[in-house]
Amino acid sequence: MDQKSAEGKLDKAKGRIKEGVGGLTGDRNLQRKGRIDQAKGKVKDTLGKLREGAKNALDNLDRKR
Repeated sequence: MDQKSAEGKLDKAKGRIKEGVGGLTGDRNLQRKGRIDQAKGKVKDTLGKLREGAKNALDNLDRKR
């Protein structure tokens, strides 16, 4: 797993927690921050998967030579 992907999963989890706590306490600002963290996490996770895919593709090309 790429480091960015791992960071993304962590950010998404933190965001879900923040959004949940914000919902329970009625704190709209915390809910918003949680949704933002989740979005950032999704971007990082996707970037990590793309990087990992590109690395695997390059490794496969090297093996074919």
